[in-house]
Amino acid sequence: MRRIAPSALKERLLGPGELALLDVRKEGVFARGHLLLASSLPLSRLELRLADLVPRRSTPIVLCDHKGELVERAAARMQEFGYTDLSGLEGGVDGWAAAGFEVFTGVNVPSKAFGELVEARYGTPSISAQELEAMRDAGRPVLVLDSRPMDEYRVMNIPGAIDCPGAELVYRIADLARSPDIQVVVNCAGRTRSIIGAQSLISVGLANPVVALRNGTMGWHLAGFELEHGSARRPPDVSPEGLVRARAMAEAVGERFGVRSIDAATLERWRRDNDRTLYVFDVRSPEEYEAGHLPGSRPAPGGQLVQKTDAYMGTRGARVVLVDDTGVRATMTASWLIQMGLEDVFVLRDGLARPLETGPYRPEILGLDQAHPETLTPPELSKLLEDGRAVVIDLATSLGYCAGHIPGAWFAIRSRLRDSISRLPRADIYVLTSEHGTLARLAAPELQALTRAEIKVLEGGTAAWRTAGLPLASGLENLADACDDVFWRPYDREEGAEAAMNEYLAWEHGLIAQVERDGTARFRVAPL
Repeated sequence: MRRIAPSALKERLLGPGELALLDVRKEGVFARGHLLLASSLPLSRLELRLADLVPRRSTPIVLCDHKGELVERAAARMQEFGYTDLSGLEGGVDGWAAAGFEVFTGVNVPSKAFGELVEARYGTPSISAQELEAMRDAGRPVLVLDSRPMDEYRVMNIPGAIDCPGAELVYRIADLARSPDIQVVVNCAGRTRSIIGAQSLISVGLANPVVALRNGTMGWHLAGFELEHGSARRPPDVSPEGLVRARAMAEAVGERFGVRSIDAATLERWRRDNDRTLYVFDVRSPEEYEAGHLPGSRPAPGGQLVQKTDAYMGTRGARVVLVDDTGVRATMTASWLIQMGLEDVFVLRDGLARPLETGPYRPEILGLDQAHPETLTPPELSKLLEDGRAVVIDLATSLGYCAGHIPGAWFAIRSRLRDSISRLPRADIYVLTSEHGTLARLAAPELQALTRAEIKVLEGGTAAWRTAGLPLASGLENLADACDDVFWRPYDREEGAEAAMNEYLAWEHGLIAQVERDGTARFRVAPL
């Protein structure tokens, strides 16, 4: 495999053309220090995400880790799947830092830094939790809109807030704020989606006063106010009058930022172009996507796409086509991606005016067609456990394992099974499980190569165990590896959450200066 020096990589990042920069360490390790424009693609889950992240097999790819051992393993696996243009960063992340270049902590850093820059350049107004509470106490009409997806909103929300994810704000605001006297407050967990959401409403010329809630639900919690849990408030359906207003507002923003559109024939021609990467994203809600979507499109709710571009698109310089039903959500999302520096962003005209597919998105999982381990059902596993004949190895994320796992199961990380197996109880049968069993199927032959024990896979994974009504345990017990596989957000922690929140918010504030020192971002924030 070729090696690329840090200085040469920086030139490539600043230049034209397509390039994918993939960090193959665990996400928790990635979060401790990585290159700004790297996408996290842990070796343990490479087959699950690679085809979505880098769909074109001939894309130039640079892999990085700390010292190179994971890069070699990742490259070998990627070559098996047909990826042909692979290089490794010389010296890894440590070599990049030694060359005097910036190393970033956290996850989804480009999007978070972009949000901070938007606030600074636009002067996006914000209020504190105390100011919001004072408004309510004074009887002022206030509409609090939570710009996160429903699954995040259900975990914790400002009392009375309505869930209205980022791209939905302009689409639905006319039916939510029927009087211009209503104060609109947009919040998220921290800062980024609050800022982008509030600025979206301001930029389209909404008559209402609009502010972001400074530091979001974390700021609300740190101020000593109670949060709601398990809420499910949604906006009303968009009325014909509301849609007319939303379209007019979005069209004005589209003209301002030069949002371009294409027709179906152009999209089909681009699909056949083997020299360029193409991402086609449906930016509506997950429920709308499942009810009917354009074949070949991926679900990427607009607010989330802007919030974590690095998790959806691994290839810089690719073509991006956004799809929705009315053009409003696609246009608003495109306006932000353009300001983030993406050159080739387009809205598909009449995006859903053609035969549609229904059902959830089914990603391409590489190598799964070659994985044929012996499986067993949840009742069969339950009987084995009752008889003390098996040990369960759970390859879920540490967060998922903590939330719910088969009683007695051991947490392990696929890429380090060689080390983990010495920490496991000896057994005649090891049963692998994961969230839905897919990762367990992929890992089965790797584990078999490390032991003489019989290896089986739980059919349908832990989700099937749950569906069967079998008991689950929670918490971090039976750890065969460290819980550094994923990034734990401040509010995921049971201990030290407040200190972690304060540290996280301070980190977000400091991103602008570091991004400017780094120099590889192409942000084009253009205030109205």
